[in-house]
Order: sequence, then structure tokens, then C-alpha cells
Amino acid sequence: MSILVVGSVAFDTIKTPFGEAKDILGGSTSYFALAASHFTQVNVVAVVGEDFTDRERAAFEGRSIDLAGLEVAPGRTFRWGGEYSFDLNERTTLFTELNVFEKFAPRIPDSYRRSELVFLGNIHPDLQKDVLRQVERPRLVALDTMNYWIERTPNELRRVLPEIDALVINDAEARQLSGEHNLVKAAEAIRRLGPKLLVIKRGEYGVLLFNEDRRFAAPAYPLEDVFDPTGAGDTFAGGFMGYLAQQGDLSDGALRQAIVFGSTLGSFCVEEFGCDRLRSLTRGEIAARFREFKRLTHFEDL
Repeated sequence: MSILVVGSVAFDTIKTPFGEAKDILGGSTSYFALAASHFTQVNVVAVVGEDFTDRERAAFEGRSIDLAGLEVAPGRTFRWGGEYSFDLNERTTLFTELNVFEKFAPRIPDSYRRSELVFLGNIHPDLQKDVLRQVERPRLVALDTMNYWIERTPNELRRVLPEIDALVINDAEARQLSGEHNLVKAAEAIRRLGPKLLVIKRGEYGVLLFNEDRRFAAPAYPLEDVFDPTGAGDTFAGGFMGYLAQQGDLSDGALRQAIVFGSTLGSFCVEEFGCDRLRSLTRGEIAARFREFKRLTHFEDL
């Protein structure tokens, strides 16, 4: 099954205690597509400026990624800068330059309208709703959002939530959206807003999955070196959705495996700056780390 992803392609400037990278490929759609393309065809809808060159496009070449929906608009590409302390769970935004992304109005090419899975990146909820009006009966629609939209556009967000199947957010966003501190209670409150499936990303503490009356938890993979956590959540979403698309199976067992594949991809993302590790990653490395995840969490029944 193919995936339609709608979101941002950007240039990022990142500072961590371990180094700095300037104007590197970033944006939620870039991370998502590079991760998901290890499993299935990914159809990209985003906007870039005239400064987005063949060098940046080369990151997507030779992969199952279609860029027919990547619009090139007059002006500069969206730029974001952030700095992390030694506690890599916390970051400070240094600057945000929306540029051509400010007037982004997603137009879904006819060839994408029948994509079986749809992932809506953290754009304005009204734009997410507009995308849903342009697609034809996808099997699964997943949505990401962020604290900005939860705080600034709560009504618009609540109008789109009943139209999706899955919500993928982090623990702070889950608490903010639900008004509940306890994540189990937060999940119950959020699922009452519409999405049947809720995935809560917890950074170095792993991932929680809530689906009807079933729950699943996966740890984060323990790494010796973590250089840059930017994009790890979007990479997780790409691995998660990509595996589901490859399997064509939305059963509870497949969802649990998809959570671990998402965590596996996310663990690779943080090993280098930006998208660099995802560009060199092989399917063999993914399979080997997935097996390590299984050994990490396996124990015998009583």
C-alpha cells in the first residue's frame, strides 16, 4: 500500500553539545518519507523555495519516494534553528522563518488521491481537513500536531480529530490536549475526541500505544551516542506507517510490530545530524536492530 504524506520540507540549523550543522535538509516530511520508503511507496506533498536545489533532491533519489507533489514556489524554503543542552529532551528554538511555507495550501495530485494510507504532518488543522477532502477513502489516516496548534487553534483541531483513525503525538502534547496529567487518563480523553488509535511518543522513555481496550509499551533503544534528536518523532511515524503499509495489515499484532519498527528507525535518526543517518541506512541494519529490540524486551512467562 502507498502512503501520502503532507507536511514540511525545510532547511534546519542545529546546535547540540556535540556539534553544529547549518542549513541541512529537515522538515517533518523529509524525515517521514526517508523512513517510510524502506517499506513502501511514499507520495510527498510539500512546498519548497527556489533555493531548494538538485543537491537536496538527491536525498530522495533512488528510493520509493515520489516528488510530483513537491511544489516549488517563488521565495525561500522554510528555515528553522534549534539548540539542545546536554538534556537532549529539551531544546530552544533559535529562529523560525516560514517563508514559502507560510502560504502553503496543499494540492493533492490526482495520482496521489487513492493512496491507501495518509499521514498529515503538523500543519494547520484546517489544512489537514482540506487534504482529507481531496483523498478517496484511505484505509488509515494518521495525524500529527503540536503544542502551537493545540493552544492556538483548539476548535479547528477538535473538528478534524473525528475524521482520522490515529493520532501520533508526544507526551507533553497529550497532556495539553486532554487536560490530564496521567497518560492513561489522557489517552482515554483523547480517544473520546475521535481517533480510535493513539500513539504517544516519550523520547528516551519509549512509546505507548492505546487501541480500544488494549495497551502496548515499547522502550527506547539504548544508545551509546546520541548526537541530534531532531526529526526522531517524524522518523518514528515514517517507520510505523511504512511497516503497516508494507504488511497491508492493521491488526493489533501488526500495530505492535509497527511500533517497534518506528522506534527502530527513530533510534538510527539520532545517531547523526539531520537526515544524514537515514540516507545511509540499509534494510539489513533495520532488521538487525529490530531483532535486538525483541531480545531487549523478551522474558519468559511464569
